[in-house]
Amino acid sequence: MSNVKISNIEGRPVAPAVRVGNVKEYYFSRKLREVAEMNARGLDIISLGIGGPDLPPAPEVIDTLCEAARDPRNHSYQPYVGIPELRDAFAGWYRRYYGVELNPANEILPLIGSKEGIMHITMAFVNPGDAVLVPDPGYPTYTSVSRLADAEIVKYRLTPGNGWKPDFEAMSRLDAVREGRVKVMWVNYPHMPTGTPANEKLFREAVEFGRRHGIVIVNDNPYSFILKPEGEKPLSILSVPGAKDICIEMNSLSKSHDMAGWRVAMLASNPEFIGWILKVKSNIDSGQFRPVMLAAAKALASDEKWYARLNAVYSARRKAAELIMQELGCSYDPAQRGLFLWGRIPDNEESSETLADRLLYGHRVFVTPGFIFGEEGERYIRISLCATEENLRNALERIRSGAQQSE
Repeated sequence: MSNVKISNIEGRPVAPAVRVGNVKEYYFSRKLREVAEMNARGLDIISLGIGGPDLPPAPEVIDTLCEAARDPRNHSYQPYVGIPELRDAFAGWYRRYYGVELNPANEILPLIGSKEGIMHITMAFVNPGDAVLVPDPGYPTYTSVSRLADAEIVKYRLTPGNGWKPDFEAMSRLDAVREGRVKVMWVNYPHMPTGTPANEKLFREAVEFGRRHGIVIVNDNPYSFILKPEGEKPLSILSVPGAKDICIEMNSLSKSHDMAGWRVAMLASNPEFIGWILKVKSNIDSGQFRPVMLAAAKALASDEKWYARLNAVYSARRKAAELIMQELGCSYDPAQRGLFLWGRIPDNEESSETLADRLLYGHRVFVTPGFIFGEEGERYIRISLCATEENLRNALERIRSGAQQSE
């Protein structure tokens, strides 16, 4: 098969679109395939890489799904804008926890996961050649989707010296900003991968920056409940007065309600922005499975006890992850939030990739090298909390025993 050439009827080679050559296979797609092959050989890799929650949703959420799936009326196509029950539930969730009022009729659009939203927003606002501001370090999909849209990628640096927050004054001096070529800025707080929490000052500055330069600010906000101190209110950029005029916020049930595989998310903004994005979305999908949407609405009704129980699990795992960082000689900020622990590697380490590969091949522990998130992540690694506390402690023992054997 390796010698077979794909060609069209005239015998000329068939080539993919140029945009396919502009993006690489997602790092985790490639690396997890390698991990799977190693596991197939019996190597028993402990994966601390991807942020895929390993815990189930609440029992009542699963019960709702099962009951609704038995109803023969629930198996037809569903509205592109989701069912009213789900939009109402999202609106209630934002009112109750974020203190933000959203009109469920025209300010909320359910999504089949946040990745879908990144593509839809990009297609709705960005023309070929337009510039897009993406964080470095940041979620790689912001960059790859922008490349698929033939946009100019303008990276803005996040550094520990600036608290991993944007320097809006410096960004105002960028040529693409001054010339009015930037259409969208991707923001992600609480931040992945650094775990930097949001604050009101950051969001106010982001809204002002967007309004001043005519740039749509998109805050990707799936981590605001994870490791949030008890009694503290999660933050939304839409709580800033006037934010709806220029901002979009995405949110997801993947992390906050252990529903990653269910693919339920949303975006919220003003009705005009929602309408533009809906034009794209309605030409790509045909709505979500009604029982999934009903179950998601049930999940959104969860009380504080649900989040407290979830965070108790992640808090214990976080302590175990910190011990791994300490064993590796990595430094980290204890104020981090979210599903990961981000640590700076020792100066004597060659690179984050070298360290990650040594852990994988030498100790059978998979962690994420920070370089995949951008140049500013090169000297960092990321440990996922989506592994049992037992597995985290087993990983620590593997690393310790391996170090002792090498001495």
